[in-house]
Amino acid sequence: MKKLAFAFFALCLSFSVLADEVRLKDSHPDRYTVVKGDTLWDISGTFLQNPWMWPEIWQVNPQIDNPHLIYPGDVIKLVYLDGRPRLTLERGSRNVKLSPKVRPIPLDEAIPAIPLDEINNFLSRSRVVTAAEMEAAPHVLTGAEQHLVVGAGDKLYARGDFSDGAEVYGVYRGGIRFIDPETNELLGLQALDIGTVKMRDENDDLGTFDVTRSVEEIRIADRLLPHEERAVESTFYPSRPNEDLEGVIMAVEGGLTQVGRMDVVALNRGEREGVEVGSVFAIYKDGGAIRDRVKGDVVKLPDEKAGLMMVFRTFDKMSLALVLEASRPLAVNDKARHP
Repeated sequence: MKKLAFAFFALCLSFSVLADEVRLKDSHPDRYTVVKGDTLWDISGTFLQNPWMWPEIWQVNPQIDNPHLIYPGDVIKLVYLDGRPRLTLERGSRNVKLSPKVRPIPLDEAIPAIPLDEINNFLSRSRVVTAAEMEAAPHVLTGAEQHLVVGAGDKLYARGDFSDGAEVYGVYRGGIRFIDPETNELLGLQALDIGTVKMRDENDDLGTFDVTRSVEEIRIADRLLPHEERAVESTFYPSRPNEDLEGVIMAVEGGLTQVGRMDVVALNRGEREGVEVGSVFAIYKDGGAIRDRVKGDVVKLPDEKAGLMMVFRTFDKMSLALVLEASRPLAVNDKARHP
């Protein structure tokens, strides 16, 4: 998948948040020069105690081409307008040889909002489907010469309904069943990316395919889903979710129970609850309960904030998020709340 830069800022965001909610770090610099390898989240954390508030103080310079994109060599300055902090952009010098032709700057030279290499696979090929969709999808029948496993460059046969007219299919294998820990609702089924096939011939419910890509051996009973032509948003807006919206970490990539910084986690809230790409959640650990030795009753201790995560992909009933900060070990079933 072609790398896309995520623009982190937008003038169209409302400045409705009170100025005292935007808290500068005591050690913040007055200016910062962007270097290769930076992310917008890291830079925002250099200036702000609450990095997701960056759009509230971003001052767009209309004289700069693509002021929402930041490149290595650019200088970010902290200024005050009407007593409020604002961050401005000064383009770094770029020595180019001028000639009469268009010289576009590739988007992938701009720094990303978050480390794309941590989530690249989830952006490009990860899917969450319903159990019914997986069950109804065509299945791998056999490989050429009745081989049980197939790889890139091989031929395979699949059986099912190909009336959708697709020529290219992704090959998937059922993974985690995402169950809401609060309601026991089945929120979706993880479809593990195995490879890609292209149809060579179709005869009733039997299709002949060439395997064009495989990340592991394709097996009998793996499922075929039409190739997704899904463009990743090139504009990435960090935002705070609705104050009443709370969720729970259902799972962490790899089937583990412990969660750390830069881990991808599954959240039991999705588009139907209003979660959007860029939504930032604070992660809280249950404070537990303790018996009061004086009064003899049990007291529930307050939950403790332990990290931050940002949603980078949403589905109807759930979302995927990247843990950006973790002040203590996190775990499945930790809570997600308004930051």
